[in-house]
Amino acid sequence: MTFHKRLQALVEETVKGLSEREALPGGLDCSRALVEAPRDPDHGDVASNAALVLAKQAKMKPRDIADLIAGELQQHEDVADVEVAGPGFINLRMTPSFWKTQLAEILESGAEFGASDLGGGEKVNVEFVSANPTGPMHVGHARGAVVGDVLASLLEKAGYDVTREFYINDAGAQVAQLARSVYLRYREACGETIGDIPEGLYPGGYLKPVGEMIAARDGEKWLDQDEAAWIETFRDVAVREMMELIKEDLAVLGVRHGVFSSELALQEAGEVERCYQFLLDQDLIYEGVLEPPKGKKPDDWEERPQWLFRSTNFGDDSDRPLKKSDGSWTYFATDIAYHRDKARRGFSNMIDVWGVDHGGYVKRMKAAVAAITEGEGALDVKLTALVNLSDKGEPVKMSKRAGSFVTLRDVVDRVGKGVVRFIMLTRKNDAPLDFDFAKVTEQSRDNPVFYVQYAHARSHSVMRLVKEDMPDIDLSTATLAGGPLHRLTDESELALIKQLASWPRMVESAAEAHEPHRCAFYLYDLAAAFHALWNKGKDDAQLRFIVQDDRELTMARMALVRSVALVVALGLEMFGVEPLEEMR
Repeated sequence: MTFHKRLQALVEETVKGLSEREALPGGLDCSRALVEAPRDPDHGDVASNAALVLAKQAKMKPRDIADLIAGELQQHEDVADVEVAGPGFINLRMTPSFWKTQLAEILESGAEFGASDLGGGEKVNVEFVSANPTGPMHVGHARGAVVGDVLASLLEKAGYDVTREFYINDAGAQVAQLARSVYLRYREACGETIGDIPEGLYPGGYLKPVGEMIAARDGEKWLDQDEAAWIETFRDVAVREMMELIKEDLAVLGVRHGVFSSELALQEAGEVERCYQFLLDQDLIYEGVLEPPKGKKPDDWEERPQWLFRSTNFGDDSDRPLKKSDGSWTYFATDIAYHRDKARRGFSNMIDVWGVDHGGYVKRMKAAVAAITEGEGALDVKLTALVNLSDKGEPVKMSKRAGSFVTLRDVVDRVGKGVVRFIMLTRKNDAPLDFDFAKVTEQSRDNPVFYVQYAHARSHSVMRLVKEDMPDIDLSTATLAGGPLHRLTDESELALIKQLASWPRMVESAAEAHEPHRCAFYLYDLAAAFHALWNKGKDDAQLRFIVQDDRELTMARMALVRSVALVVALGLEMFGVEPLEEMR
């Protein structure tokens, strides 16, 4: 349980006690009363909005309620000071002994510190990457892959039952073009001169082995055949081989999906037709003509009678067509059926991670999920912005093998999986990200990966030095947790404990917001506080972590150092980054 929840329970108990003494009315509902860290640390350690929440129920002024609650809380042994501010906020400052108890609990919790039951085991589907299976992953995919994977890990830490899913777009025009591209490479493998790759086909050299494989298996069987005879075979082989390539690329980044769903399989199983009929039965499809859009016409707009989904009933800007003029389904129709399939598999809570270029698709997809789940389901879409690759400020050249882009594997091979994963979380997902190879590998405070890793390595270095200087010292978790923590009296030490103790609430709030980058910011700030405390020891010998003539104080500070190492490691491991104990 986070200390925020403990203090929230304390506020609720206080309100209950006041009600029992008839200072407040009985039966007050405190479920919406929160205890959180105030935006301004000068206002206290935590603040409660309880008085504001209870005012209407109690038919009293918020400040009058706040004064009553504050008077009671001031008597509690863990509360150093209480202040009523503004319209009725209750600001609390906790005693040093309270924070030292939190430090002991961090050590005792170990790897479970920060784990939460917030999700209550609720099933969540996180769909991410879902790239067209037409080639290797590029650096843009890396961002969506990391955001989705770490978001899934964050939700698991917060108590949700998470499924990582990849939706294979293996139907439609792009996959047909892929099949034609492979057929061209097949002809090349059979000895033909193919010349320049025609516009619209995929030119990358990664398709050569696929064409060679088919030639080795089938010989010249397909050379004189019409497209109708070979395209399905070449499509199936191409998709299978490209998905293996994609899975290998993602594995290099440390990303693995639990479920792979096929668009083609969905269509062949008749799920799109069934979904269409469901919407028709709900009177959510009608025949109509869309008004011409302002500005550039979208690809799915046609000036003719169409069968339209009543998307505006659910907050969209326009109703949306589900069939093309040739009678085939729009991408939107298939996507609705896919999300209905997720809902039928028990996922009322869905998260999709898309590229920022799909931003215009969000409203209609949320509307569709509301319709197909009859208001019971929720879809959150996280858009990931572009990654600008450079080296010492100069743009990085494209990959020759890929043909037109820098591959994910190029980047991982150059700087390592851990660096790529952490850097992708150093900006909010929908903000552009600059990835400079020189900057992400330099050893400075400006490189967040190094700075956080260095905090972990420095912690372990300090503990190794203690063992060298004091060979018989007991640095076991139990001994440190039960040690002389009262010796930690410097304001910087107490501030660091407060930061460490806030990790569980950080996990919960980041999980609730679906924003894993918050944890990256937290780790950087924690590292900064730890490095600052270490630097203070250079100027004042009594603030050093190891005080040769004061074994008790050294033990207390080792409890603090061990806790820093623990929390940084927990954060890095959640990111899929290996915490380093030494840096060279």
